[in-house]
Formats: sequence, C-alpha cells, structure tokens
Amino acid sequence: MDGGGLSMENEQHPLQPRPWKIVAVAAIGAGVQFGWALQFSLLTPYVQLLGISHKWSSFIWLCGPISGLVVQPLAGYYSDRCTSRFGRRRPFIAAAAALVTFGAILIGFAADIGRLAGDQLGHTTKPRAISIFIVGFWVLDVANNMLMAPCRAFLADLSAEDQRKTRNANAAYSFFCSAGNVLGCAAGSFSHLHNLFPFASTKACDVYCANLKSCFLISVTLLLILTTLALTTVREEAIVIEGIEKNGKTAAFFKELFSALKEFPRSMWILLLVASVNSLGWFSFLLYDTDWMGREVYGGAVGGKLYDSGVQAGSLGLMLNSAVAGATAMAVVLVARGVRGGNRLWGCSNILLAVCMAGTVWITKVAQSYRRHAAASSGGSTPSPPAPGVKAAALILFAVLGIPQAVNSTIPYALASIYSCTFGGGQGLSIGVLNISLVIPQLLLSLTSGPWDEVFGGGNLPSFVVGAIAAAASGFLALTLLPSPPRPEDHQLLA
Repeated sequence: MDGGGLSMENEQHPLQPRPWKIVAVAAIGAGVQFGWALQFSLLTPYVQLLGISHKWSSFIWLCGPISGLVVQPLAGYYSDRCTSRFGRRRPFIAAAAALVTFGAILIGFAADIGRLAGDQLGHTTKPRAISIFIVGFWVLDVANNMLMAPCRAFLADLSAEDQRKTRNANAAYSFFCSAGNVLGCAAGSFSHLHNLFPFASTKACDVYCANLKSCFLISVTLLLILTTLALTTVREEAIVIEGIEKNGKTAAFFKELFSALKEFPRSMWILLLVASVNSLGWFSFLLYDTDWMGREVYGGAVGGKLYDSGVQAGSLGLMLNSAVAGATAMAVVLVARGVRGGNRLWGCSNILLAVCMAGTVWITKVAQSYRRHAAASSGGSTPSPPAPGVKAAALILFAVLGIPQAVNSTIPYALASIYSCTFGGGQGLSIGVLNISLVIPQLLLSLTSGPWDEVFGGGNLPSFVVGAIAAAASGFLALTLLPSPPRPEDHQLLA
C-alpha cells in the first residue's frame, strides 16, 4: 500500500512463527478480558449505586465506543510504522498496560477519593465519586483500546501471513479472552472476595464496592504479569520503512486511512458491514446483561437484595458464557479450516445470537408471570426470587451465547488479517478499521438505549429486541454476501 509517501514494500516479517510466541502474546487477552468482564458485569449496577439513574447509565459507556473509534485505529496505524528499537508493537502494549492499571485504580477507589474530596456518607448521589469513576472509566477504555489493536496485529505478525497460523492465533487469543472472562465473572460473582484485601472495606466503600475494588486489583495484577512475560520473552526486531522521512514527516493518519479505505476490496467492505450490524446486536446485551438479571429476571430494585442476587447470578451466567466460549474457540480451529468457510460459520452464529436475544423476552415474561402468581398466593407481602426453572433458563441462555461470542472474537479478525494481505494493507490499520465498524453501533446504543428503554417503561427488553433484529440481519448478510477468503496461492497471484 502506498499512501501519502509511505511505502510498505521493504517491510519484512522479522519474527519467526513459533507456536510458543503466539501463546505468550495471546495470553495477554486473558488479562484484558478479565477487566472487560468486570466492566460488563459490575459497573452498570455500580454507577446506579453511586447515584446515576438507569436512564442515564448508558451514557457512561460512551467512552468505550468513542475511544475505540479513535484510539484503536491510531494505535494500529502507528504500531504498523513504529521504528523503536524495542519493536513496533511492544511499546504500545507496555504503555497501554500501565494506563489500564491507572484507570482500574481510579475506578476501584472512586468512592474513597470522592469522600476525601467532600462526598457525604449516606447521600444517594455522590457527585465527586461519580466524577472520579468517569475519569477512571475513560482512562481504562482508552488503554484497553490502545492495547487490543497492537496485540492482535502482533499475533498477525507472528503468523507471517499464513492462513492456518492466523486462524490458530486468533483462536488462541479468543481462548485466553474466554479464560479471562471466566476468571473475571467468577470474581464478580463471589461476594466475599474483599476478605482477601482487608483495606478494601472503608466507611465510603461498602461490601459491593469493596468486592469491586478487590476484583480490579486482581485484574491489573494478572494483566501486568502476563504482559511482562510476553514482552520479555517475545522479541521484535526494529524495522525500517522506506519513505518514512519523505517530505520531512510521516503522512497524516487520516490521509493514510482514507487511502487504505479506497484500496479495500469488496470483501473487506462486506466484512465491515456485517461486523457493524452484528455489533449492534451484541452490545445491546452486553450493556445490560447483569442489570437484566437483577431487574427483569429477579424483579429487584437497584440497591435491594433481590437485585444484588440477580447481579451475582448474572456474573455466574457470564462465567458459564466464557467457559463455553473458550471451548468453542478451540472448536473453531477444527470447523473453519484455514478460515475458509468462516463466513458461513459466522453467519450461523449470528442467527443463534438473534434466537438467544429473542429468548430474553420469553424468559422475562415467564419470570413476571411467576412473580404475579407468587404475590397473589402470599398476599404480596414479600418479593419472591425467580423459580428455579426461570433462573436455569437464564443461565442456559448465557451459556449458549458463548458460542456466537467465540466466533465473533475469532472469525472477523482472522478474515480481516487475510483480506488485508490481498491489497497489501498493514495488519494494525486493517484491524483498527474493523474496530471502527464495531464501535459506531456501540456509540449509537450508548446514546439511545437508556432513553429508548425509558420510553417503554424503563426495562431492558426494548434494547434486546433491537439487538435480536440486528443479529438476524447480520447473519443473513454473512450467509448471502460475505465471500470466503482467497486461498494462499491466490495471494501469490495478487502480489
């Protein structure tokens, strides 16, 4: 690719595709996803405990899509062109890990810092704690997005454009992400974790807050260990990119980005379309999964025992989800051989996602019916937890969703890496552009899902219905329009 005076023709792949290197780098995904699991399982309920209503809680999540829209493409682009003596990916990964640590500490200690800054104990709304939390949340999401693109691109480098190794590397990354999810959700569902850190419980930080704080301390410790191991054992050679000093400076990022977009083949554009529509389905569930368990399945109110029990049950469901996703990620290696046929596998998994999203409506209606009958039988004196069958159905739904989750975290990135080879695009930039297609729908949902749900009574089902429709549409597009990637011999003909 040649855009704005930059030539990638003399760029070589100095890394040997050794399996242990791929495993070491892919293991970073466990540390990243541990933190993501905590975000999706604990933070939506937590911001409501700090005083932000359900209607406005979705706006907190704007930072993820916005940072993903800008940071991941920038990180991928500049890591493609980094000429540091430490390598082109490793400096970005190291800096991002440090920022993740800083953001997680701000989130975990937001209530304590807020009290020191003047928040009053016993007040429903804690404005200073909310401000600290939001800053930490933004830093954490920026850092996660800064970490993910170079990490994925590093795996593509190690695969040396080999389709089988690219598929296996992405499957390994998905597996470790699932392992991190299992650990994160297990930590989030364990209500006595704060006992490991006696300093976690304070006057400003109750048991829920102390558990959250303990979870994030474990998360950053795991990430730092895995990142240090990977960066000290997997070496990169400094690269020289011909033309980088032409006209005295590097071409502007957005000029290079638009140049790359012009050269994208039709298959890459279809991939971006499918990924975008699919993201609309996924994020609508991830945004409110544990809140759905607390509100609709358990019928609790924020801060109440039933709601807290539902959130913990949701964390257990996410742990089951991650376990299934890990097993599925390994199965993808066998099912989508050489990534050929991955488009069909992705399409079918999106249809399954749509079915599961629609299933949330059925489970909610059954849970509401059970509560009405239980209230009539007991005179309405005591709120009732869901029937065992309802809870089991919800947990099964979480587990089944692990299948499309694994496929979505494997196949699109493998396809993007393969497609990028057909037109000479940089791996980091291509994965960054793929991420843009994922975060734009998330930005839309963060802006509209809270008010949209409020129009229909303040529950989560309206967003889930929109997600089911989007997932079904993405499955149809993948099955009918998305082509199989070219064979390796086709790459040689195109080169």
